Amino acid sequence: MFKGLTKEEKSWIWFDWANAAYTMTVMATIMSLYFLQATEQMGITGYRANAYWAFGNTVATLIAGILAPILGTLSGYHGKKKLLFNFFTFLGILATAGLALVPESLWWLLLTVFVVSSIGFSGAIKIYDAFLIDVTENHKMDRISTTGFGWGYLGGGLAFILCIISVVLVEMNVINWSLTTTYRLAFLMTAIWWLMFSLPMFKNVKQKYGTAIAPGYVRQSFVHIWTTLKDMAQDKRLIYFLIAFFLYSDGVSSIIRMATIYGAEIGIGAMTLLLVLLAVQFVAFPFAILYGKMASKWGAKTTIYIGIATYIVICMIALLMHPDRDLEFLTLLFWALAMLVGTAQGGIQALSRSYFSKIIPKEKSNAYFGIYNVFGRFASIIGTTLFGWVAIWTGQPHLGIAVIAILFILAAIIFKFVPDDRTFNQK
Repeated sequence: MFKGLTKEEKSWIWFDWANAAYTMTVMATIMSLYFLQATEQMGITGYRANAYWAFGNTVATLIAGILAPILGTLSGYHGKKKLLFNFFTFLGILATAGLALVPESLWWLLLTVFVVSSIGFSGAIKIYDAFLIDVTENHKMDRISTTGFGWGYLGGGLAFILCIISVVLVEMNVINWSLTTTYRLAFLMTAIWWLMFSLPMFKNVKQKYGTAIAPGYVRQSFVHIWTTLKDMAQDKRLIYFLIAFFLYSDGVSSIIRMATIYGAEIGIGAMTLLLVLLAVQFVAFPFAILYGKMASKWGAKTTIYIGIATYIVICMIALLMHPDRDLEFLTLLFWALAMLVGTAQGGIQALSRSYFSKIIPKEKSNAYFGIYNVFGRFASIIGTTLFGWVAIWTGQPHLGIAVIAILFILAAIIFKFVPDDRTFNQK
């Protein structure tokens, strides 16, 4: 997998391994279970707890989306890209560790600290994505990007195993710890994992493209956002891609964020949820690599279409998951949906980032990635909001998942106007 890669490319890939621990353990599983436990103790249960979690995620993505273009322009100056990357990475790591220190009774503070950790994570990922242009060349981008996602799933799965060992032992009454203590240990372990495996990125990856710092560069950065938007508006292929990317990314991110709390609401036990989501990591690992190989044969556009179609099927199957159905049937369907998510989740995101990298001017890559991440980091704001409101209006969370299919269908229609990446000049 790493044959023929440079030190910089390998170090960049290692950060996917590092931050995936946060995605898997905090964002997708442990944090949502811990939040449900905290709200239940305060008398907030059922669909209302689901809605509060969804709205908290909406706030996090809203702030991250607003910051994205500002970070994009500021990181375009020499010497600032790595500084900003380090700041947001450490913000995310420290806030993740801080989750272990918040009293369980203060569920609103717990959600606030989670939002801060999510902002740190999103800010770091935004700049990390833009570093792809600094570490590799066009003809290797699909491979490097999909390898990063694949390696991230493997790392996230291994980190998750370490975190849930104590959960399993508590459930089996092997150790006399509370689940609260176990969840807090998971947050600390995630922060340590994230820090340790970020070290190669800190040490070896440098900014290659950028502009010289001039007096008043901070003020000029805000002006540059508008200039960048005008430049991008003249490129129709970018506009079509970004709209489609926003829609299908919103759907993907919404499903990631809501999967665990949705499963818990329909009666699937915590242990089953953890095992299902762990299995997803190891399914996603080879499929992310496979998506890279498919893209080299059929092109990234066609391969992304396969991912979109997979998610439409996932949303349609969710219609069958009425909470009143037999728990055995619901558990079986949840396993099936999770495995389908695993086949498409990493590949569609990895190819989106490499596709975008190939169609933008390298000298403006940081500013362009700032706009790209507005679309990416706002992703889930529509889906999680739809989920929250549909869950409240109907009292049926499975309808909240199903309605997300609208986003993927619209994305598929718009993506038709995006050019085939195989026609791009490969360097």
